Order: sequence, then structure tokens, then C-alpha cells
Amino acid sequence: MKNTPVDYQVARKIIDGYGLPDFGKATIREVVAISTQLEQETKTEFIHMEMGVPGLKAAQVGINAEIKALQDGVASIYPNINGTPDVKAEASRFIKAFIDIDVAPESCVPVTGSMQGTYASFLVCGQCTPEKDTILFIDPGFPVQKQQITVMGYKYKSFDVYEHRGEKLRNILEQYLSKGNIAAMIYSNPNNPAWFCLTEEELKIIGYMADKYDTIVIEDLAYFAMDFRKPLGKPFEAPFQATVARYTDNYILQISGSKAFSYAGQRIGITAISDKLYHRTYSGLTQRYGGGTFGTVYIHRVLYALSSGTSHSAQFALAAMFKAAADGTFDFISEVQEYGYRAKKLKKIFTDYGFRIVYDHDIDEPIADGFYFTIGYPGMTGGELMEELIYYGISAISLSTTGSTQEGLRACTSFIKPHQYALLEERLRLFKENHSA
Repeated sequence: MKNTPVDYQVARKIIDGYGLPDFGKATIREVVAISTQLEQETKTEFIHMEMGVPGLKAAQVGINAEIKALQDGVASIYPNINGTPDVKAEASRFIKAFIDIDVAPESCVPVTGSMQGTYASFLVCGQCTPEKDTILFIDPGFPVQKQQITVMGYKYKSFDVYEHRGEKLRNILEQYLSKGNIAAMIYSNPNNPAWFCLTEEELKIIGYMADKYDTIVIEDLAYFAMDFRKPLGKPFEAPFQATVARYTDNYILQISGSKAFSYAGQRIGITAISDKLYHRTYSGLTQRYGGGTFGTVYIHRVLYALSSGTSHSAQFALAAMFKAAADGTFDFISEVQEYGYRAKKLKKIFTDYGFRIVYDHDIDEPIADGFYFTIGYPGMTGGELMEELIYYGISAISLSTTGSTQEGLRACTSFIKPHQYALLEERLRLFKENHSA
């Protein structure tokens, strides 16, 4: 093994100690554990690009509101399972301000982060109609969502949308949905891990197919309005966050407080169910629960069983952040734009040393700079590259764990510190020397 910043023998011993048959399929948490242990044992600083964790300060307007709520005594009181009146009203207004669609406060439900929101959504969607027992992933996507499906014992199908952009999306969706077993389909927009953004044309196709086959669309907006190519941060002014909700009533939106507001630690988000879907009854739900609509089953049966509601004080924080954003007094987009600046610098460093950006275009437009980007290296699989970079003190996750069929890695910009750009360049220079013919 050639000279590397991290001792090869030590690294191999630690990796082997995790008993992973294929290091390229390691989960995000396993990669974090391995890189952190290596950092400690070798005293070598790692450039951590594996975890999609916010790297900015939490929004002060949320902190202030939560402190006040705690001082007012809410910690001793169970929150209403439906959510506080304020957070429901402000979520509805925020959605109108930045997406320009109407969702009633009743249909906006606080959840313990979008992770719980998607789990509960999968659970209810899979119980609506007996013959519809499968979730379709428009990949690449967030690996843990498939783990959620595995935990609940559901079935899933997936395809990599890389080769099916634009009008081609219609044909692949037809293939899957026409079988009649798809209860719901899910995607993230902007995409985790590739950071492409589905176009209005593509969202229109998804909405049309959802109506044609009576399938529910779960739209994960974890990176809300973070397509920095467009000025999406002006309330009640176009352009707005793109959404399938313009094209179908069979939708559930997941809006997270974690990334847009850097409020990840309090595990707070909103599941916004279309008003029509919220009030719809299904034979499967009636049979299982003896009655109820999609929305009431989601709240009073599933969320109640999972966690009996979400943090009382964090709901006050989220309501305050939604209100300030919609009022125009809190420019949350300018705060998180830092991720875009980081991505631009990091992508240049990687490409300068022979790497390529795997998902580099949105059909005919260069991909945005944002929270994530994807990298590949000639002649290496994603798993091989992931392991090789570990020896250079750089950690990322393989695209294979995200449902992608492309060879490469997902890199996150959130933990990058100012001094690490030079460190990354130094290590990639060495990497290139060691891998030149």
C-alpha cells in the first residue's frame, strides 16, 4: 500500500472489526462510527462528508420561542395529538407563502421530524387498500426510508431515475403502477443524495399517474426551497418551491425543521396531507380500525401509537419560524445558502484532481450547488472508492446504498470547516499521485 494519511493496517483492522461483508454497503451510521474511531486512534483529522447533519446554527427565532414556551410551563403538559393551534395555522400559511398551495391547518400535522412523518405515512398508505401492499421509491433516495419499510415488514420496489428523466418518467411509472400493487411512491426534491430537482413536467407526470392508478405520492421536502438556482425565499412571490401538489390531490408533503431552519436537534417537522386525502375513507382502514378517515387514522391511531404526539415546546419553535419566514422577517434561504457556496468549492477541488460529478445535470441544466453532491473516479466502483478515500481521511457513503445504479459516492457539505478546503486539496493531490498510471 502506498503512503496514505491514515495508516493502512490500522484502517483495515478497524474496518474488518465491523464484520461487514461489503464495505460499500455500509450504512451511514457505520461509516460515521468507523471514521470516528479511525480519527481517534490515528490522531488524523477526517473530512467528514458522510452524514447529512446540519452544520449551521439553529434559527434564533425558534430558540427564543421554545425557551419562552418552556418558561410558560408547556413541558409539564401533553400536547394535543393534532398539534398546537399555532403550529397548524402557521404551517398552513407557510405552505401558501412558499409553495403557493392551500392546505388547511387541520391537515398540517406536527411530527417528530420527517423520519416519523414518512414512517407513519408508509404505514397508513399500506393499510388503505388490501391489494396495494408495496411502496415505490423513485431513487436515488434516503437509505433509512427503505430501512423503515423493512422494519414494518412491507414490500418495496425502486428504480434509479437517472435514465428516466423528462417524458421517459411516464413509461417507467406506467410499468410499475399498472400492476395495481403500489400503495404509495416517494421521492425527495431537491434530491438526497444527487441534488437534482424534478421539473414541473416530471411532477405533472407523477401527479397524472397518481390519479390514474389511485396511488398516494409522498413528497419529501427535507431540503425545502434549497434549489439555489432560483430565488425561492420570497414569501407569497413566485417562483415557488416545486411540488406535485399542483397536479394531484393524492399527496402527502413532509416539511422538516432540520435542514431549512437548522433545528434538527429538536426533531420537529410537519406532515401536510392534502385536504381531499385527509378526509377520504378507505375500506382497508375501516376494516382495521372500525372507521376514520386517512387523516384521523394517521393522527389518532398511528401517531398516537408511535409517540403520542411530538415535543410540545418544539411546536412553538416551529410555529415561530414558519410565521417569521412567511412575514418576511426571517430569510431562512440566505442562512442555508452557505451549503451552496461550500458545494461549489468542493466540487471544483474534486474535479481538479480527476474526479467527476456523477449526477451533474437536471436534464439540460447543470445541477444546483447545495447540501449534497455526487462524485466518481475512473476505474473504481463506489464501494472501492469509499474504502480508498478512508485511507486519505475522507469519509462519504456509496451511492449503491441510496438505490442508485451509478458508481460513486454521496458527499455532504454540512460539516466542512474553512481550513479543510486546503486539507482536502492536499489529500486529493496525494490520491491522484498514488493512482496515476
